[in-house]
Amino acid sequence: MSERKVLNKYYPPDFDPSKIPKLKLPKDRQYVVRLMAPFNMRCKTCGEYIYKGKKFNARKETVQNELYMGLPIFRFYIKCTRCLAEITFKTDPENTDYAMEHGATRNFQAEKLLEEEEKRIQQEREDEELNNPMKVLENRTKDSKLEMEVLENLQELKELNQRQAQVDFEGMIEQYREMEQRERERIKEEDERETKDMLERALIKRLRDSDSDSEEEQESSSSSSSQLKKSSADKPTDILTSDKPVETQAASAGGVKRAKVESWERSVGTLGGGKALGSLVVRKKSAVSVNKHNLEETNAAAASQTDSKTSQTDTTNASKVATQNGLSSLSLLGAYSDSDSNESE
Repeated sequence: MSERKVLNKYYPPDFDPSKIPKLKLPKDRQYVVRLMAPFNMRCKTCGEYIYKGKKFNARKETVQNELYMGLPIFRFYIKCTRCLAEITFKTDPENTDYAMEHGATRNFQAEKLLEEEEKRIQQEREDEELNNPMKVLENRTKDSKLEMEVLENLQELKELNQRQAQVDFEGMIEQYREMEQRERERIKEEDERETKDMLERALIKRLRDSDSDSEEEQESSSSSSSQLKKSSADKPTDILTSDKPVETQAASAGGVKRAKVESWERSVGTLGGGKALGSLVVRKKSAVSVNKHNLEETNAAAASQTDSKTSQTDTTNASKVATQNGLSSLSLLGAYSDSDSNESE
């Protein structure tokens, strides 16, 4: 394995290096090298921006008749990535930088321009002081004044820092926390008070509603009890002898619906009805009243009509008297003696 990597070469015994011919290459010959753009630039032809660090296959050559303290200066040729226009720049060993020559403009060199401007101002000042001693005195006065101002500003900054150093930041933070705690407690108390007021108002309203409902229930219960007492005071047989219709009596008894009317009640009528059976039920007359009635019938026909009305009135009165005495309609039917037709016969 070691023989394969041998770097030694064989020199014959008659080898003479002076006999080797030397190549005569031109001094401005160019080499192809791989490099990166040393600064941001913009192409003058198409306006394409080329950022710092962009890689190019460039041609390198040595600048003729330009040296800086014995150091050669090199020139590089690159092409725009968009329009393939040629861009050239060279080294600047004096400023340890690169200088743009042709095909593009350098961007973001404000700092470099500022430094160049400061150097120019410093050079002009030195030239003035070299020939004018009064200018030297004036410049020294300005420098001393500027230095005093700087010292005053520095002293103010120191005093300000000392004031801030004496401030108790922890105490300030603690006070702020206490203030926040009191504010939260106050808000909580207000919320609790509002909630309590709302509950009290709701409770009062509920009590008022319950009182009104209880009053209505008492009124309804009193009315129902009065109706029950009235219904209990009436006798069960009053419905047979009362002059009111059955529907009216049922409604007064408590709002109970009327039962279904039987067929025989529709044909004959309700027992004890003043209009249905009142004309059929007649009170038994005495002998004196019968004689008086016969005498009146013999007088005139008009008198007979008047007597019939009188008899009907007597019948109604008799039914009322029977009701007061606790008699039923069936007892009135038992006491029936004669009808108007029998009397007329």
